[in-house]
Amino acid sequence: MNLKTENMSYKADISILGCGWLGLPLAEALVNSGKRIKGSTTSPAKLDLLEQQGMTPYLINLQAETLDTETLADFLNVDVLVINIPPKLRADGGATYLDQLHLLLKALLHAPVKKVLFVSSTSVYKDLNRVVTEEDTELTNAKDPGYTLLQAEKLFQEREEWLTTIVRFAGLVGEDRSPGRFMAGKTDVPNGDAPVNLIHRDDCVAILMRIIEQEKWNEVYNACSDEHPMRKDFYPAAAIALELEPPTFKEMDETHFKLISSQKLKDDLPYVFRHPNPMHFF
Repeated sequence: MNLKTENMSYKADISILGCGWLGLPLAEALVNSGKRIKGSTTSPAKLDLLEQQGMTPYLINLQAETLDTETLADFLNVDVLVINIPPKLRADGGATYLDQLHLLLKALLHAPVKKVLFVSSTSVYKDLNRVVTEEDTELTNAKDPGYTLLQAEKLFQEREEWLTTIVRFAGLVGEDRSPGRFMAGKTDVPNGDAPVNLIHRDDCVAILMRIIEQEKWNEVYNACSDEHPMRKDFYPAAAIALELEPPTFKEMDETHFKLISSQKLKDDLPYVFRHPNPMHFF
C-alpha cells in the first residue's frame, strides 16, 4: 500500500517504477529539480527511505496473486512513467519479467500516463563484430539472450495510447558497482581483445533527466561511454586499483564483440558524457 494514505489519488508529475540502484538517484535528482515524484519499491523497509528523499513512496509487487490494483492505479496517476525494473533473465529466461510487464501494461491502459521512459540494455544486440547502432535489433532473433528484453520494449513501444522512449544502457558501473570486482582473480578469461561497453551511473541519471526535460519522446537511444578500452587492458587495471588480483586473458584466434555507438543520443539531446573514458572510472 501507499505509505501516505492521506494523499491517495493525487496526480504527480512522474512515477518511477523501481527505485533501486539507478531509480533512487534519478528520483532524488528529479525531486531536486522541482518535480513531484512517486517512487515504487518491492521492499517495505525502503518506504521510509523513499519518503525521506522527498517522493511519495509505494509498495508495488507486480505479481498477479498479490497485486494491489488500487495502489497501482494510484501510482500510475501521473503524466510520465519511468519503467526501471531490471529483468532476472537467468532465473527463468525472462518469463516472470514479461508476466510482470503484462500486468503493468493492463493497468496502464486505464491510467492517464501519456509518456513512458523505458530503461533497457544494450544486451538486446548480438555480437556483430562492428559498431552497433539503434537499428541493429533487426538482427536479433528469438534465440538470442537479449530477445526477452527486446520483447519487453515492444510491449510499450507499439502502443498508441502513449509515447515511449527507450534508453539502452551499456554495462552499469559507479558508486558501489566497482568494475575491478567483476573479474578479479579469474584466469583464462575469453575475448580479451573485445572492447568494453560501460556507462557511469552519473551519466545514466543525467541522460534520463535530459530526455524528460527536453521532451524527447518516441525515440530509441543507446547510452554508452565514448571510449572502449579492450577488456584485457581495462579489467586488470580496475582490479589493481582496488588492490585485488587482476584477471588473466587467454589468447584467442577470434574475438566476438560489439562496440556500442551513442552518437544519436549525443547529437539529438545533445549530450556530452561526464565520464567518457572507463579507464577513469577508478
